[in-house]
Amino acid sequence: MSRYLAGAVVMSLLLVVYLGFALVYASILVRDDNWIVNAMGYALLVIPLVGAWGLFAEWRFGVGVDRMRHELLDAGQFPNQFQALASGRPDKDQALGQFDQFKADVEGSPDSWVAWCRLGVAYDAAGDRSRARWAMRKALRLRASK
Repeated sequence: MSRYLAGAVVMSLLLVVYLGFALVYASILVRDDNWIVNAMGYALLVIPLVGAWGLFAEWRFGVGVDRMRHELLDAGQFPNQFQALASGRPDKDQALGQFDQFKADVEGSPDSWVAWCRLGVAYDAAGDRSRARWAMRKALRLRASK
């Protein structure tokens, strides 16, 4: 098990414990005689629901990205040309220099989940996490529709 997966499992377990405490506290408030306390209890029930939905969505995203990564690795199409620094992170300057190649691939075939996945890896190597997640979500949608 990689350290990233272990970290995700630990953080997920901590979130589940927190959501469990919120659920228990909400049930205590709901059983009170005061209507204001009841309203607070019902409002507090929303937190575990939203948290569980978010946890499920993030794990689904992570599993989908991991499947795409393995598929690209098996096909020899995973972009691994980014040089790593001593910390293990990709060199941003070097990644930015190669970014235009991945962007051109997407512009050339905008319906290719492979091109979008590779662009997401390039965004991540360049340090733009929000665009990397956006590109990976687009790749997941395109892969699901194929």
